[in-house]
Amino acid sequence: MALYARITGWGMSVPEKVLTNDDLSKMVDTNDEWIRSRTGIQERRIASSEETTASLATEAALQALEVAQLNPDELDLIVVSTSSPEHIFPATACLVQDRLGAMHAGAFDLLAACTGFIFALNLATQAIRTGSIKSALVIGAETFSRLVDWKDRDTCILFGDGAGAFVLQASQEPSGVLSAVMRSDGSGGDLLSVPAGGSRMPASLASVSNGQHYIHMNGREVFRFASRVMVQATHEAVAAAKLTLADIQLIIPHQANQRIIESAARGLGVPLERCMINLDRYGNTGTASIPIAVCEAVQQGRLKPDEKIVLVGFGGGLTWGAAVVEWSGLIPAKAKIRPTQVRLFAQMRSFLRRLLRRLEGWIWGR
Repeated sequence: MALYARITGWGMSVPEKVLTNDDLSKMVDTNDEWIRSRTGIQERRIASSEETTASLATEAALQALEVAQLNPDELDLIVVSTSSPEHIFPATACLVQDRLGAMHAGAFDLLAACTGFIFALNLATQAIRTGSIKSALVIGAETFSRLVDWKDRDTCILFGDGAGAFVLQASQEPSGVLSAVMRSDGSGGDLLSVPAGGSRMPASLASVSNGQHYIHMNGREVFRFASRVMVQATHEAVAAAKLTLADIQLIIPHQANQRIIESAARGLGVPLERCMINLDRYGNTGTASIPIAVCEAVQQGRLKPDEKIVLVGFGGGLTWGAAVVEWSGLIPAKAKIRPTQVRLFAQMRSFLRRLLRRLEGWIWGR
């Protein structure tokens, strides 16, 4: 009998600090009207010194697990999609796994820039549908504020921080990802990148002085690319699901720029009202933008069980993709788990594991 990856939980986490366009006008040569007219963004959330990609990802994950009523030790897999990981290694997903106390889960990071959540969602879905795992936690999380040059008005106005998460569980009822498209074109890799910090250009005094650890973007070329591929990927994913756009209740695009979303809507021939848009309050949160928008669509009553939606995005790489999802989102009436309890038990487990490793090291070192 066929297996499906049912989306049973969802959650989001954004920092408390709000940075408005007026705030930015005091930092760089810009103003609220200029930013809103070109991007649609009015404010964005900025992580505090205590908040990181892993901490935001963990909070979003705890919410998703609470909705799904799934204990962390029942998870088989954790995938964190991010372009702003805690470290090159260990994987941010491993840090989240430890904080959740997901004792039996494999964990890894996925890097496909802002399209990453769609890629991660599809990979986790395929793992469930083959029967190799029964449950997965897919997270998109970013702290782009750490990668932004706050003196560059072309990029610092665009980005914000946040995280979103889905819980997927095996089910015999048709739902979840019905089709997915994953595409890339590395010839455009220089159009949107962080040049330094990897093995090609390790950190040095010169790379830091030249601002090569910040986000670099050719805005005009990215706009042209995005407007085209958002339409293309949506058509391909809908056709692969053997549906038409008339069967789709809501399109949830990557929240990068109001003009890009408007252009894609025109290209698809759908009214803008059929697109979920919240970038005015969060800016571009990268791979977190789609799951955050999904969570808010549910909160606002724009997304209901059994409706079919399209998730579509693009990003550096260049990458782009789309997924058609049958939303199964039923919220359980009674809560079996509490995030505070999960967090406390996870901290205790983590402490005990670290203590055990130290004792083992001391014994073997004698």
